[in-house]
Amino acid sequence: MSDYAILYGYSQQVNQAMDSGLRPVVDSVNAIRVPQDYMTQREPLRQANGSLGVLAQQLQNAKLQADAAHGALKQADDLKPVFDQVYKKVVTVPADALQPLIPAAQIFTQQLVQVGDYIAQQGEQVSFVANGIQFPTSQQASQYNTLIGPLASQHQAFNQAWTAAVNATQ
Repeated sequence: MSDYAILYGYSQQVNQAMDSGLRPVVDSVNAIRVPQDYMTQREPLRQANGSLGVLAQQLQNAKLQADAAHGALKQADDLKPVFDQVYKKVVTVPADALQPLIPAAQIFTQQLVQVGDYIAQQGEQVSFVANGIQFPTSQQASQYNTLIGPLASQHQAFNQAWTAAVNATQ
């Protein structure tokens, strides 16, 4: 395998992972604007969450393949440091940046699905008023507030990981 093929192959796999595995998460998260949206986005988020584990494995395999091919490369002494620097920029830095993204996406999507499931379980008891949500009992409202409580920090963690991954893969 040529040095260019190693870089190109890994880069293609990462771009595909971002587009097919992580972009749907971002799109569903961005579609949540009012409480009803937790219910409408819960199935796409549930599907995206299920595919994140596979995605993590694919990215790990891509990195292992690239590392193995890089280790097997026969290069001239003057070319090796230059290629190693490019390899770090194209493979190592993006791989390191993607590492925290998938767990952050898994935690966040799982919590969003739980909120959507809870609202759906309430059925006709819940009402949506002026971009808000109302429950007939304080116990239901308290349970809802407990479920949405961690979302702000999870959303922030996901956004930071997403931004770092996007910046590293550019």
